[in-house]
Amino acid sequence: MDEKILELLGVEADTLLNHQCKTIPKENLHLPGPDFVERIATVSGRPIPVLRNLQMIFNTGRLAGTGYLSILPVDQSVEHSAGSALAPNPIYFDPENIVKLAIEAGCNAVASPLGILGAIARKYAHRVPFILKLNHNELLTCPNQV
Repeated sequence: MDEKILELLGVEADTLLNHQCKTIPKENLHLPGPDFVERIATVSGRPIPVLRNLQMIFNTGRLAGTGYLSILPVDQSVEHSAGSALAPNPIYFDPENIVKLAIEAGCNAVASPLGILGAIARKYAHRVPFILKLNHNELLTCPNQV
């Protein structure tokens, strides 16, 4: 066992590292791996372009080819005023800095609303995959439904 991991986990190391689930058989889990898209997603009926894009996400960034993902999710809180979320880090009012952060961090992708991604897509889309983030604010019916 890596001593650094044990040090980071502290007194909870044994509980966290040796836990055995008694409710879900391990055969029912779809574990990450380099073949995740082929093994899991291809049998799901997803369209071919979706499978291709999913594989691209899994093959980008510092976790490329491992079956694990690190996605930077960013919402500039346009509907609530961006100042409430980004005031502590005003450089992230600029969409380009958000994408630069994802690239520097080695993220597999960056997820954000259309305006943010669209503003810098031409410059960065070939460097890191973009995932369009859709908010769930259902205000299209009368009366509104939550």
